[in-house]
Amino acid sequence: MVHINNRFLDLPGSYLFSEVARRVSHYVSQHEGERVIRLGIGDVTQPLTPAVIEALHKAVDEMGCADTFRGYGPEQGYEFLREAIVENDYRRRGIEIAPDEVFVSDGAKSDTGNIGDILGLDNRVAVTDPVYPVYVDSNVMAGRAGTYLGDGRWSNIIYLPCTAENDFVPALPAERPDVIYLCYPNNPTGTVLTREQLKMWVDYALCNDTLILFDSAYEAFIRQDDIPHSIYEIEGARQVAIEFRSFSKTAGFTGLRCGYTVVPHEVCARDEKGAKVPLGSLWNRRQCTKFNGAPYIVQRAAQAVFSEQGAKETRSLTDYYMRNAALIRTKLQTAGLQVYGGENAPYIWVKAPGEISSWCFFDRLLSECNIVGTPGSGFGAAGEGYLRLTAFGSYEDTLEAVERIENWKL
Repeated sequence: MVHINNRFLDLPGSYLFSEVARRVSHYVSQHEGERVIRLGIGDVTQPLTPAVIEALHKAVDEMGCADTFRGYGPEQGYEFLREAIVENDYRRRGIEIAPDEVFVSDGAKSDTGNIGDILGLDNRVAVTDPVYPVYVDSNVMAGRAGTYLGDGRWSNIIYLPCTAENDFVPALPAERPDVIYLCYPNNPTGTVLTREQLKMWVDYALCNDTLILFDSAYEAFIRQDDIPHSIYEIEGARQVAIEFRSFSKTAGFTGLRCGYTVVPHEVCARDEKGAKVPLGSLWNRRQCTKFNGAPYIVQRAAQAVFSEQGAKETRSLTDYYMRNAALIRTKLQTAGLQVYGGENAPYIWVKAPGEISSWCFFDRLLSECNIVGTPGSGFGAAGEGYLRLTAFGSYEDTLEAVERIENWKL
């Protein structure tokens, strides 16, 4: 009989967002007619912008003509999109990235989960706590996490607590990891790192021969001038960092699926003989074997995000969501709740009232206000006692939700 990968059985319970969906579905089935407002899972609600729709229509028409039809595309992404990414996301910020260092994919979630394919199982991984679950779960599946200790922790993972006491800025690890996952602006806390704070991590990686996996999927929501949008704004980062980005939240591509990963030529790891191997070549080999490239029509749509009109529309879209974030942050503070984030990110991290647990807070908010959040404990032990709200709802729903909370007897 065929055998399974037993590491999947090691994963505790269901995926966080699946459990949230299950509980909400059960609640809705028992309360027909009640309007539930969903501020939990970070899916967007606003339609694709006109420039993107126009590009999609044009690309679809091309696919219907023999002269312009496209079949299999390059696994690394079409040159037109890679050039647009380099010019608009990097060169305009004074960062030199080459097009062949950019790998277009179907999203940052896929890439952050798949990047472990090119890394040895004996690497020690460090993650912030709380953390986006994919970073941990993908390492569990690969066999890099060790044994489950309970309370969301694994024996071979180094946890870097992010709490109100340290302003959600993790301290450098006491023991050296081989790989560090960083996500800023942060999911789930909505907080950011200053240039000086990010430099501290790059300097640590340079001194300790450590690889940083930097998820900057939410950089388009940064509004303060002194917050870096890319880790490559920091000197030396090209030697030690891989960066992941996504069009999902920036341009509303959650239904189209498109993102990209940057692997500078200088980033290397060692083989079993101690020789340095460029990670870009390994990632290219992985993608060519396991991935057939993002669809042509989606890549044309992504290219339109960088057009003059597309850039204006995209900024308007992120402004819309950040308006929601400011509304949630302000109204919840007025209601007497402790809140974090929401200033440079579309996430608001809310302290549960009265020292109740995250899931208790979730259940009360759902049953008493008909509002869906995401329990902080699902992001790690340090997330216990918090709830994540997102700014991706419509403005009207967001306004109604915060009014319900303002009238809620905590």
